Amino acid sequence: MSADFDLETRASADDHQALRLWLRLLSCTTRVEDQIRQRLRQEFGTTLPRFDLLAQLERHPDGLTMRELSERLMVTGGNVTGITDQLEAEGLVLRETRPEDRRSFIVRLTPAGRRQFKRMAATHEGWIVELFAGWTPAQKTQVHELLAQLKMHLKDNT
Repeated sequence: MSADFDLETRASADDHQALRLWLRLLSCTTRVEDQIRQRLRQEFGTTLPRFDLLAQLERHPDGLTMRELSERLMVTGGNVTGITDQLEAEGLVLRETRPEDRRSFIVRLTPAGRRQFKRMAATHEGWIVELFAGWTPAQKTQVHELLAQLKMHLKDNT
């Protein structure tokens, strides 16, 4: 996507303010995500879905089932299986059958996976800090608080 064209260009001055705001949020999110995807690919030769799966496992040292991973990542089981297969082949995750249900698996980080994710997470955090460096700490706090209010409003309306 070029710098001159993004999702926000769909809106015009005649559109409702809420629509323009939604498209601006979406445009900013897409730009940040595009940067992170590109940097993960260049720096670590990996993808955002792989990073996200490793992040989930890092937060759950006892492991997660394939179903839990699918729910947390909001993707299909097939997507989780494909990513897990790749990460297992690289020695970053381990898939074990569950004693109580031999048809399902628990996925855990291996020590190598934990070390690799720790390196990626530290670098990722630096990228996020860099991408949001255009705002002062006070502005970041203000936007965070406003988005928290929006999130609560959205939660209340579901």
